[in-house]
Amino acid sequence: MAVLKKIRSRLFSTQDTLLRGGKSAAAGASPARDHEGRRGVAVAYTGPPPETQYDIRPLSVAQLDEVWRLDQRCFIDGEAYSRDTFEYLLTSPEVIAYRAMASDGAMVGFIVGLVEPDQTGHVTTIGVAPEHRRRRVAERLMQKIEDGFGRRQISTVRLEVRSVNAGAQQLYKNLGYTVTQRLPRYYSNGGDGLLMLKSLD
Repeated sequence: MAVLKKIRSRLFSTQDTLLRGGKSAAAGASPARDHEGRRGVAVAYTGPPPETQYDIRPLSVAQLDEVWRLDQRCFIDGEAYSRDTFEYLLTSPEVIAYRAMASDGAMVGFIVGLVEPDQTGHVTTIGVAPEHRRRRVAERLMQKIEDGFGRRQISTVRLEVRSVNAGAQQLYKNLGYTVTQRLPRYYSNGGDGLLMLKSLD
């Protein structure tokens, strides 16, 4: 799933003005949602064959343009991060980020998290290319970033998800996340969010 409002003011006050809040379950014009925590559109995609293999690798500023372009595909309703925001994130010492690569070498997914001042891990954004969804890519990215947080001695991870995004909520619940708070009018369209937490201990 997105950056909390207070994180947005701290990190991006001079950059994006759109509240992308909790891209782990971001909103869009279309109400369609997928189980990997991203809003979707009602489009039929011809995906890769079921046996497609994915490799999870670190994501760095060296992949700036590629991840930015993929983000534009994942968020087609105006909530995509700017290239400058990605550059800011991927050059921050507090960021942990990974990318999912298909067997043909294309980036098909990404996840970005922040180590917050209170020493919690915050999953700010996760995206999977539409044609590669429902193949456990998001689940693997989530597990990888949790490992990354663990190596930084982080014991609690948080994320935000839309209150109407049942599929994303179920994914996170399956991974051990629990809803701890409702966030009224958290998203830019006035929709409510849910704060979800997981202990890594």
